[in-house]
Amino acid sequence: MSASSLVAEAVWKAIESAGSVTDEQLSMLHFLFGKNLERATRIVDQRGVKRIFGEPSGRSIFQVVGESRRKEEYFCFAEHYCACYSFFYDIVNRGEQLCCKHQLAARLAAALGACIEDKVSDEQLALLLSKL
Repeated sequence: MSASSLVAEAVWKAIESAGSVTDEQLSMLHFLFGKNLERATRIVDQRGVKRIFGEPSGRSIFQVVGESRRKEEYFCFAEHYCACYSFFYDIVNRGEQLCCKHQLAARLAAALGACIEDKVSDEQLALLLSKL
């Protein structure tokens, strides 16, 4: 894991344990993620993050609204994957970013308890995942 990733993880853990974010933590995250963090905070402020839980397993995936006029929704796992174009282009192909704005929005909303929560059956969750 890179030094940037380790710092980011430490900041996320501190935010999650407190359930709130300080200006200093936001400053560190902004240093690491730049404009993606600004975009992610707008998504969170607009209540654009939904966490879909499967029952009875408790497994979950995030559905995050994009910022374009079309308001596309992207499924993502906050720490590992997003279905958006930027994830594949900037992260997977070019390795220029640690994560996309949708992953950041999901992580921030989850840490702050700002997700809209939706419960579905495990079968419905499996159907959603099969479309990724």
